[in-house]
Amino acid sequence: MLSVAALLALLAGCATKPAKPVYTFFPPAPDEPHVQYLATISSDGDLGGGSKFADFITGRPKAQNPLIKPYGLALKDGQLFVCDTMRSAIEVFDLVKKRAHYFASGGEGAVKMPINITIDEDGMRYVADSVRGQVLIYKGDAFAAAIGKSGEMSPCDVALSSNRLYVADLKGHVVRVYNKSNFRPLFTIPADPKAATNKLYSPTNLALDSHGRLLVSDTGAFAVQVYDLDGCYQKTIGQQGVAPGLFARPKGIAVDREGLVYVVDAATQLVQIFNPDGKLLMFFGQPENSPQGALHLPAAVKLDYDNVRFFQNKVAPGYQCQYLILVTSQVGDHKVNIYGFVKKQ
Repeated sequence: MLSVAALLALLAGCATKPAKPVYTFFPPAPDEPHVQYLATISSDGDLGGGSKFADFITGRPKAQNPLIKPYGLALKDGQLFVCDTMRSAIEVFDLVKKRAHYFASGGEGAVKMPINITIDEDGMRYVADSVRGQVLIYKGDAFAAAIGKSGEMSPCDVALSSNRLYVADLKGHVVRVYNKSNFRPLFTIPADPKAATNKLYSPTNLALDSHGRLLVSDTGAFAVQVYDLDGCYQKTIGQQGVAPGLFARPKGIAVDREGLVYVVDAATQLVQIFNPDGKLLMFFGQPENSPQGALHLPAAVKLDYDNVRFFQNKVAPGYQCQYLILVTSQVGDHKVNIYGFVKKQ
């Protein structure tokens, strides 16, 4: 038998010259690029831990713990949390250790259908569980509390301010607002869900901006509804349609520090970016135009400024990545796509 050293030498002799990196930008040339596709994570095999040769020797499969049907996600301190609705668990991809594990508390804190996860600055985790009908709260991996009685609502997302929790309730057609310190209910948005004006049809995803606005992705209304933090209606972004600036099935939503609004459309399979006034600036992710960085039944979008370093080596020469854009796809091989909002240096 060949020794390990001889086999390594043989493999090295057969190695080919590395392919030149291909960078995918949105919008494509000749327009000035603003978004670059950086990477995808669908299993722990995408984290780069170990080597293909070690996998061959040990017989370990290339991909372990694959995502099946992800929805919400959060990135905190080098750990990517992804809600896998099919596995009834939350998978954690450790970008430092390059390993993955499941965060699925048992007993009273067991998750059944995690839709979205939001992590506070102090590390508290808030999970919207639509089957349990509650928001589950964890301090690290330890279960701490639950908001709502089982089956009382159908929570889809949680947004956090300094002293309040905002919960999108699909069943009640409202956003429920709670005191953050004691979880007591304060009010709903709108105050009267049966009112003829400024109502919510299917509130599914939430975002707060730096100007004190709550943005609600209202899938049933084919629009984004904008309120102040006390629930006063301000404006609507978009309407039903499949043209740019319109929505067919709006879902995930996020806002950057400059007020740019990112909205996922699961039907047209792209993410649209609007300015703070609701004017469409650009869109990206459409499968027919971008095999790399394509989205397939996208669900959630999150922005992150604190973990750019983990993907800095993917950024094209001459560009600076200002923040990460993470988008989940519920079908296809690329379950979590990571993009960068880039500018020329």
